[in-house]
Amino acid sequence: MKNKLTSNIALFLTALIWGLSFVAQRAGMEYLGPFTFNAVRSLLGGISLLPLILFIKYSKPDTRSERRKHAQHINLTRAGTACGVALFLAMTVQQYCMQFVGAGKGGFISALYIIFVPIISILMGEKLKKEVIISVFLALLGLYLLCYKAGLGVDIYDILLLLSAFLYAVHIMVVNYYSRVVHPIKASGIQFFVVGFLSFILVLLFETLNLSAILACKIPLFFAGIVTCGIAYTLQIYGQKYTLPVLASLILCLESVFAVLGGVVILGETMTIKEILGCIFMISGVILSNLDLKHHREY
Repeated sequence: MKNKLTSNIALFLTALIWGLSFVAQRAGMEYLGPFTFNAVRSLLGGISLLPLILFIKYSKPDTRSERRKHAQHINLTRAGTACGVALFLAMTVQQYCMQFVGAGKGGFISALYIIFVPIISILMGEKLKKEVIISVFLALLGLYLLCYKAGLGVDIYDILLLLSAFLYAVHIMVVNYYSRVVHPIKASGIQFFVVGFLSFILVLLFETLNLSAILACKIPLFFAGIVTCGIAYTLQIYGQKYTLPVLASLILCLESVFAVLGGVVILGETMTIKEILGCIFMISGVILSNLDLKHHREY
């Protein structure tokens, strides 16, 4: 029970940082192309974790056998690479579309991984209880009230954002698969070096690397790289260690709520009655999903 509570707190913190990072991602597009932004932020995230990884490595004597060490290194490499490829695909599509789609509409479509995660879970043989299905419905309704703006129509970038939502759902499932067998900080570090390397290839193919633009974008890159990548995604891997992927997606979708609340607190924006109702529905869905749910999987 304690492990589950700690994991859920980690996921809440992840959602909080993700919500606030939306501003940084939008601001970054004023200076850099989407591929350059993702490459630099991901490399910053990976580099920021290196001191922690080295501390973990040398803080106590390594008593593992060579065989066990080799097996763990293989698992860690597989986990970091698989999570990195899934995250690279999701981040690349989303960041590219953010040049053309409004924040509210983009936030709504991107957070639809809340629907794809249970669909993928069911296809993989997971049995979802009634409370979880109701929670997903409440969160989806709240997401609609919170983010969607009428009359904006549908275009190719909306479809691509929907694809990125599916890819984020895949990333959540991949993280869930590996989070129980690898160290979260080490896996997260590898994940971001993979994302950074793949993004840098796209920079060489489609963009021009501009050092002065990167320096001008230092504040958005710092937050999106070190805080969002280095801290939040590491918390996600840790948080999913003791939480089912569907429940994790319900908590993580609160990023939309935190994005709106961040605008109110930091930028002095106001909330409409519709947005307030959306927050209430989303929070209600998350609370319901965590009220004494006894799933067939024991932790």
